Amino acid sequence: MTQSTANLFDWREVARLALISRRMDELEERELTPAGLVTYQFSARGHELGQLLIAQMLTKPLDAASVYYRSRTFVLASGLTVEEALASDMARVGGMSEGRDVGVVFNMPRRGRAQIMPMAGDVASQYTPAAGWAQAIRYRHEQLGEESALGSIAVVFGGDGSVAGNGFWSALTMATTLRLPLLFVIEDNDYAISVRSDLQTPGGNIAANLASFEGLRIWDGDGCDPAVTAGLVASAVDYVRSWAGPALLRLTVPRLSGHSSADNQTYKTETERAAEWSRDPIVALQNFLVPDQMSEEEWRDLEAAVDLELAQAVEVARSQAQPDPARVTDRVWAKGSPPALVGGLAAAGISLPRGQDTPRPLDPRRLTMVEAIRHTLDVELYVNPRCLVFGEDVGLKGGVHAATLGLQARHGEGRVFDTSLSEEGIIGRAVGLAFAGLMPVPEIQFRKYADPATEQLHNIGSLRWRTAGHFAAPMVVRMPGGFRRIGDPWHSVTDEVAFAHSVGWQVAYPSNAEDAVGLLRAALRGDDPVMFFEHRAMLDAASARRPYPGDEYVLPFGRGRVVRSGTSLTVVTWGAMVERCETAAAETGASIEIIDLRTIVPWDQALVFDSVRKTSRCLIVHEDFLFNGFGAEIAAAIVGELFLELDAPVQRLAAPSIPVPYNTGLMDAMIPRVDQIRERLEWLLSF
Repeated sequence: MTQSTANLFDWREVARLALISRRMDELEERELTPAGLVTYQFSARGHELGQLLIAQMLTKPLDAASVYYRSRTFVLASGLTVEEALASDMARVGGMSEGRDVGVVFNMPRRGRAQIMPMAGDVASQYTPAAGWAQAIRYRHEQLGEESALGSIAVVFGGDGSVAGNGFWSALTMATTLRLPLLFVIEDNDYAISVRSDLQTPGGNIAANLASFEGLRIWDGDGCDPAVTAGLVASAVDYVRSWAGPALLRLTVPRLSGHSSADNQTYKTETERAAEWSRDPIVALQNFLVPDQMSEEEWRDLEAAVDLELAQAVEVARSQAQPDPARVTDRVWAKGSPPALVGGLAAAGISLPRGQDTPRPLDPRRLTMVEAIRHTLDVELYVNPRCLVFGEDVGLKGGVHAATLGLQARHGEGRVFDTSLSEEGIIGRAVGLAFAGLMPVPEIQFRKYADPATEQLHNIGSLRWRTAGHFAAPMVVRMPGGFRRIGDPWHSVTDEVAFAHSVGWQVAYPSNAEDAVGLLRAALRGDDPVMFFEHRAMLDAASARRPYPGDEYVLPFGRGRVVRSGTSLTVVTWGAMVERCETAAAETGASIEIIDLRTIVPWDQALVFDSVRKTSRCLIVHEDFLFNGFGAEIAAAIVGELFLELDAPVQRLAAPSIPVPYNTGLMDAMIPRVDQIRERLEWLLSF
C-alpha cells in the first residue's frame, strides 16, 4: 500500500466501527441471544476490515451495494446507527424492517454513502439485482443523459458458498457481456455453514478459476492485513469506477463465529480454530495503527468509548416498542401505504398520465391480442423514457410470439434488448432496474420457464412489506402460457394460482385485445409488481380481436366484466376459457350470466357476489388445475358469504393435476371443453 492509498481512508473511523461491530457481535452472542432478546444472530467477526474500507469509497450519487447476512459492518459504515442495528436484531420498531425480517437482513436508503439494496435470505439471490442496478447506472447516463451517474458503481458481497449459486453465474454473465460497472466482493472464509469451499468451486478459489474469464478483472488477497486489503480495495474500486468493466475481489478472511447462533462449529478442529483466530483482523488493525497513527492509550480510549456507546445503544434499543400486531398486514400494496423511499417511478418523482377507463377507438379495425400488446408497449415506451423491455429473443426477432416485433428498431437496443438465457438473470436484473427508478418490463417466454426465477419472483412482491415500506420494485412481467393448437408439458403451463398465492403481486389474465391494452397500460403506469399473463391461444384468436381502445385507455385492476347477462346461473372464468364458456352457454339456450374476471389479484368479488345473489347458482371454469386452483378461492368466498342464497352447490370445472399432453387428443381430454362446460351448466340448471 502506498502513502497515497493509505490517505484514501479514515483509519480512525475504520478502527471505531471495527470495534463497534466486533463488540456488538460478542454482546449478542454472550448476552442478548441467551437472554432471548435476539432470536437469530449472525456474526461478522473476522469479516470487518474489507467491508469498512469499501464502504468509505462508495460516495458517488448512484453508488449502491447488494449485501448478505454477514454484511452488518458494511451497513454500519454506510450510515446505519448502532441503535438501529441492535433494534433490528431485537425485532423492534426502530429496526430497519420494524421486526418483519431477520435482524441482519438489511435495507437502507442512501445516507451519504452507498444505498443498501434490500437483502433476501436466499443464498446468491443478491447478485442479479446488483447487476440490474449497474445496468441502470449506464442507462441513466446513456439514455437519460444524467451526468451525475458517470463513475457510479454497484458492489455485491457474497461468501465463498454463494459462488455455486445460479445468481452468481447469471450476474457474472451479465456483467461481463455488458461490461457493467459491478464489483463482486467474495469474502472467502473456507466454509458455507460446515461445507468447505473446495466443494463449492474447484480448488476452493473462485478467483483462480475465473482468472481467464473474458472481460473480468481479478484481485485476490488477504482480507485481514490492513495494508494489503486497502491496496486491493482501492485498485478494484478505481478500476470499476473507470467503467472499463466488472471486477472480482476475493478477500480471504476467517469466520470467527459459527454460521449463526445455532451453529457450534463442531466440524472444526481446535487447531483450525486457533489458526483462524491468529488472523483476527482487529488485532492486525491495532498493530497497523499503534503506535504509528495512534498511541496505545488512544486505542484504549477508543475501546472504552465504543463500550459506552454500545451500552447506551442497547438500552435505547431495548426501550423501543414491540411492533403493533394490528399492523402486521400493512404495506403490502402501494395503495394505502406510505410512498416508498426507493424503487419505481413514484419514488423517483416521476408521474405518468392517469388515462381514462372508457374505450375510445378511432379505428374500427379489430386487432389481435398480440398486435394490441405490441402497440401498447410501443406507446408506453414513447410516453415513459424510463421504460425498458427485455428478455430472450425480444430484440430483432421480436419475441417468439411477435409481441415485441419492431420495437427495438423504433426505440433502440438500449431500451428493447435481448438477454442471456437465464430467467434468474432476467427477473433479478429487473429488481435492480426498478430500485434505480426505472420501469422494467421483462418477458418470460413461457410460464414454465419462470421456474428458475421463482426465488426472485416470490421475493419481489414482499419487498414493500419486509422493508417496512422503504423500498418497492414495480415491474411488469409478461408471461405467455396455456395451450395453443397443440400442447406440451413445457410450453402450455398456466399455473397462475402460484402467483396469486405470492405476496404482493397483482395478476392480470386478459381474454381479449381491448382488455389487454387497458390492463397492460394500468400495470405500466402503476406502482406494484404485476404478473401479466398472455394466453397463447388468445394471441391471434378471432374471438379475442377488438378495436384498439386508444392511447389513454387504462383498465383498473379488480374490475371484472359481464360478458353475457343472465338470471339463471353465473359462470366465473378468465383467459381462454371465456370463449368456451360463451359457446357452451349459447348452446344451452338458458339465461346464463358469464363474468370474465380479467384480473385474479385483485378479483372482482363484488361483481361475482351480486351476480350469484341474482342467479343462486355458480360454475367456475378455469384452465389451471382443479386441485388448489384459484377457483377454489372463489368457491370458498361464495359459500362463506352467500351460502343461504344458493339453490345448488357451487361447482368447479378445471384440469386434472397432470402436465399438458403433447398429443392433441390427450390435450383435449385434459383442458375443459365446450361440451363438458355445457353438460355442467345443464346439470346445475336442473338441480
